[in-house]
Amino acid sequence: MQAIILAGGLGSRLKPFTEVIPKPLLPIGEKSVLEIQISKLKAHGFDEILLATNYKSDYIRNFFGDGNKLGVKLTISKEEKPLGTCGPLSLLKDKLTKPFLVMNGDVLTTADFTKIYNFALGVDAVFTVVTKEISTPFEFGNVLSNGDYISNVEEKTDIKTEIVAGIYILKPQALSLIPDNQYFGMDDLIQTMLTNNMPVARYLLKEYWIDIGRIEDFEGAEVVYDRHFKDHEL
Repeated sequence: MQAIILAGGLGSRLKPFTEVIPKPLLPIGEKSVLEIQISKLKAHGFDEILLATNYKSDYIRNFFGDGNKLGVKLTISKEEKPLGTCGPLSLLKDKLTKPFLVMNGDVLTTADFTKIYNFALGVDAVFTVVTKEISTPFEFGNVLSNGDYISNVEEKTDIKTEIVAGIYILKPQALSLIPDNQYFGMDDLIQTMLTNNMPVARYLLKEYWIDIGRIEDFEGAEVVYDRHFKDHEL
């Protein structure tokens, strides 16, 4: 099975770390972010990995080679200009003939990729978006009022939001909706499909998930590395 990892980001929010090392090669515990991702995908049967790169692409190519040391077939695609989170797929259309997984290069998760993939195959949609419910602490009491009088004050409650988790399953038919060599995001693909009354499937992720795009999140991933990612295949 095929999986694409979007590894072309500049990592601006992780400077100064990313001034020397591209974000996907930053170390978490004993491995780089990409090594953790590829190992997880391989454990679920994704043995052909395509890396969509831009910034410091040669570093990534030199680090991984053909993927043999990780037991996968690795292809590196380089965009000549920023193409967003969906545009890089237009450079790989001739290689993508079966349903495939796409994930952001700054996401770490213990997700069951096999379960996600099988779910996507079973729904009547060419595009499945993995989502995650997150809780954000709310620091203030919520005042309920009746005219000029307070009727109640609710204690601080967390704000629950369902977000796009940066993991997707696409069937080859979806590729026709992606413009060639143009900046195009996954959000653009979602909006295009909804505008044309095409179904977009949603898979709610229950397992551990973290986006390491910011320094505090990167440091948080290092803290939980032993628990979630060290020597764990699935």
